[in-house]
Amino acid sequence: MPEPILISIAAALAAKGATGLYDLVKRKFAKDPAAVAVLEAASAAPEDTRPITALAERLYEAEAEDGEFAEALREEWQKLPESRVTHGGVHNTVTGNVTGKVVQLRDVHGNINL
Repeated sequence: MPEPILISIAAALAAKGATGLYDLVKRKFAKDPAAVAVLEAASAAPEDTRPITALAERLYEAEAEDGEFAEALREEWQKLPESRVTHGGVHNTVTGNVTGKVVQLRDVHGNINL
């Protein structure tokens, strides 16, 4: 089973919220149609844990096969705000055209009215 950091990286890749990271992995997988299919499946269903887990497993294999890729992947991950969220921390990213309210909360005790 891949380490938790690879699950986080896979989730970020699936959401396509990390362009540099996505481009790095896409280049690495370019000559492997099966790996590309795993990346595309995760991107097509970013809320589904199965394709994300499959992508994390493929990343684990790619790291084991290529130390330079492993180093580049971890370096690119460290550039992202998601990599700095600690256990119990909160991180929220909003992208695209947003209309309306955006609320970030952690521990709420009681009602919320907007």
